[in-house]
Amino acid sequence: MPEKSNSFSIKNWSQDDQPREKLRDKGKATLSDAELIAILIGSGNRDESAVALCKRIFASVDNNLNALGKLSIAQLMEFKGIGEAKAISIVAALEIGKRRRLEDALELDKIASSRSVFEVMQPIIGDLPHEEFWILYLNNSNKVIKKNQLSKGGITGTLVDVRLVLKNALEVGAIALILCHNHPSGTLKPSQADKDITQKLKYAAQSLDISVLDHLIVTEKAYFSFADENIL
Repeated sequence: MPEKSNSFSIKNWSQDDQPREKLRDKGKATLSDAELIAILIGSGNRDESAVALCKRIFASVDNNLNALGKLSIAQLMEFKGIGEAKAISIVAALEIGKRRRLEDALELDKIASSRSVFEVMQPIIGDLPHEEFWILYLNNSNKVIKKNQLSKGGITGTLVDVRLVLKNALEVGAIALILCHNHPSGTLKPSQADKDITQKLKYAAQSLDISVLDHLIVTEKAYFSFADENIL
């Protein structure tokens, strides 16, 4: 029986079906996510093309790029045709995309709304499997002087040191703070502990003429703003 593997190499497809040539001739926006990843891996396996293989991988994560970015090298290698080198290429490409988004967000140095806070913080904490508590320190123009990870905890919660928050605020000359933490569970409902620490920081900061402008709960795709909901 003749080998089938070569027929599934991208270079043996008709030109209209080759994602590299499609990108070159028609532009990157014309390619599907699977076709873009297929360019990275170059070939599929004995039974399916690179694009078909990538479509199958995407289907396993409900065709969600963010979910694909969470797969480990070992998980990707469970798919026939994905060896270590191909898995590393996929992980590296998705990490580059995440970092590019982060760099774009960092340009939003002036906070104008809760949405702008989300754009800054979602790439940092939005898809973490554990909870982290961050503080944004702002000057009198609502520009971010410093972003600081205050604590890192388990999925059930994290500890916040009020004294350290205020010490950092004085050191950088901040006049306002925005509190941010993520909920790995995806829920946007603030817990009583979330409300308590917000009030504790708010009243402690007031004694130093520092305002707490908002507290955001960040998830992968959405956020909850204490200020927007008038519970600050």
